[in-house]
Amino acid sequence: MTGSAASQAPASSGGGGTPARHVAIIMDGNGRWAKKRFLPRLAGHRQGMEAVRRTITAAGELGLEALTLYAFSSENWRRPAGEVADLMGLLRHYLRREIDALDRNNVRLRLIGEWRRFEPDLVEQLDAACRRLERNDGLTVALALNYGGQDELVRAARALAEEAKAGGLDPAAIDAQAIEDRLDTKGLPPLDLLIRTSGETRLSNFLLWQAAYAELLFTDTLWPDFDRAALERALECFGRRERRFGGL
Repeated sequence: MTGSAASQAPASSGGGGTPARHVAIIMDGNGRWAKKRFLPRLAGHRQGMEAVRRTITAAGELGLEALTLYAFSSENWRRPAGEVADLMGLLRHYLRREIDALDRNNVRLRLIGEWRRFEPDLVEQLDAACRRLERNDGLTVALALNYGGQDELVRAARALAEEAKAGGLDPAAIDAQAIEDRLDTKGLPPLDLLIRTSGETRLSNFLLWQAAYAELLFTDTLWPDFDRAALERALECFGRRERRFGGL
């Protein structure tokens, strides 16, 4: 679909006509995009930020309720210090440049991961962005910052153990819902579709619990080239899949 009809279309459905509500993306391939063009890696990351902007706009127009983006993993600290500093600078720049547009488009911002371990000025900028957008009720964009799925599960387990030790929780009462209630993604719709760009076919420690019954889609498209058409194709693919959740 193209034109105004596409901009009003709900997210494609899967498993009996249920539309996708929550899509997550592992945004991979910035470095390879730059290398193919004999450019520095920073140029790839800059173009990746443009893909973030396009994808958020498209996700809202296509009727998604939530979009979770793997922006900085807990393992990304292993990269050269200069590249990490560049990524932090790009995040600061993105927040300054895009906050007005996000607000106009009724986007709510959510943060997952250990992002409060960033530099204090960046933490304050992130806090301020969340406060400004908290009353919006359109698309929720969850940025995974200093995030790792295993770490998230460890933190949830630790919280449950502390509650049980204090006598406020019967260990026998711990179930899947108890764990979900202590995950960073509490309150977001269940994850429907997880996309990874650049041709890699692994989860890389992203949303390990939440992806248990999500549909997975791996595309060769490098993240800086990802756009509305790529998101529409992914949603159309989701719409053709049958989701049985272990049943028949």
